[in-house]
Amino acid sequence: MGLDPGLRRLALGTLLAAYPGPVPPDWAVDLLADGLAGHTLFGTNVHNPAQVAASTAALRAGRPDVLIAIDEEGGDVTRLAHATGSPYPGNAALGAIGDVALTRRVYQSIGADLAALGINVNLAPTVDVNTADDNPVIGTRSFGADPVRVAAHSAAAVTGLQAAGVAACAKHFPGHGATIADSHHELPTVDASLGLLRQRDLPPFAAVVAAGARAVMTAHIRVPALTGADPATFSRAVLVDLLRAEYGFTGTVITDALEMKGAAVAAGGVGPAAVRALSAGADLLCIGAKVDAELVERVAAEIVDALTDGRLSRARVEEATGRAADLAAWTQAAGGSPAIEDTELGYAAARRAVRVEGLLTGLDQPLVVQLHTESTIAEGRVPWGLGPHLDGVPELRVIATETDPATLRGLAGDRPIVLVGRHLHRLPGGPELIADLAAQHPVTVVEMGWPAQWRPAGVRAFVTTYGASHANGRAAAEALGLAR
Repeated sequence: MGLDPGLRRLALGTLLAAYPGPVPPDWAVDLLADGLAGHTLFGTNVHNPAQVAASTAALRAGRPDVLIAIDEEGGDVTRLAHATGSPYPGNAALGAIGDVALTRRVYQSIGADLAALGINVNLAPTVDVNTADDNPVIGTRSFGADPVRVAAHSAAAVTGLQAAGVAACAKHFPGHGATIADSHHELPTVDASLGLLRQRDLPPFAAVVAAGARAVMTAHIRVPALTGADPATFSRAVLVDLLRAEYGFTGTVITDALEMKGAAVAAGGVGPAAVRALSAGADLLCIGAKVDAELVERVAAEIVDALTDGRLSRARVEEATGRAADLAAWTQAAGGSPAIEDTELGYAAARRAVRVEGLLTGLDQPLVVQLHTESTIAEGRVPWGLGPHLDGVPELRVIATETDPATLRGLAGDRPIVLVGRHLHRLPGGPELIADLAAQHPVTVVEMGWPAQWRPAGVRAFVTTYGASHANGRAAAEALGLAR
């Protein structure tokens, strides 16, 4: 027997799916007509602006009030500019600048870019307070390590996005900034008291709720004081008692991708994870990036089964579907402000974020060396570095653990060396390579990752960009006097 059509439609109304390629396949559009809440766009769905606009129009043909979401954080996490790098600096750079009006303006510009292409939900800003220098997944996606500063910029980002008519989704509740594990690969633990969370991690979420954020995203992290052995995504104490009752949030709770191991492994699969998230108080379930019609139907069937056998109440699922529908209605009614006609906004902001310790002298025709760094799943394989911005100076790309310092010194000859990297303090072989080179050669270091306290001894200068976007790369090349 097939699923009850009414229950299937109810279940589909809680799901945010995805599809492969630049053109929405028939099933992705047909499911919208059947009640699917919407889709998330990823880099594989983005080739050029005209194509994206055509895709969103095709989705609206299936359902006029479709939710079309994307992770467009600026900085290191971009989908629209995944082929080149973002023209905006990310949160760490904006937090370092400390100008909340600028943050609002940058996010309003990002929102205008999305709205022009028919995208109505931005799975941003990241409002986590990054208190762990070795955090492998947040880092430069955070406005900083100070809760007060992060709260102010988080509220400004939400206000800017929503002024453009795009719903903001603040993430990752109740705070992913103190983790040293990546929830894409495992279930991280934040072993903190509720008192510490209120002091350190939660102020930005209070600020975005006060700023009217239309959505908040859950974190696949375990906080034993609140969640026991489960991730926050499956915790009613987190999603209902804390977020809704204590902080007064009335918008839509969106899960982080349920295909992530922090959720799927804990629940025993994406379908069971969907049921547990709904039961805990989530409203809109982001399935993930690798989605097909079969997976969507399987998740919907799991929800219908849970409605039938009593694991889920119909009232809870109707509440979730209603909140997803409310979000869609807001996006239809929201009248965005005019687009910001300033293509240099992000580049000007990135310049303001650059910090230089030491002297940038004697850098004529240096040997520029980029130390290879693996990208996180959140970042994806987006180009970064100084290469696109250099004026006649080639950039050599190497793996630190496979590079002989003597070889680099030989290639440099009498020229200085500029070493460019991300998160150099924890890059395998990176600190050792820098120390060896600096002991015998003039070296300038450009850090494009999270600005940890670590500083290499003996270098001529240490340059911090607070991110690795296209804008950050240009700003660094200009600071070094090497830009086109």
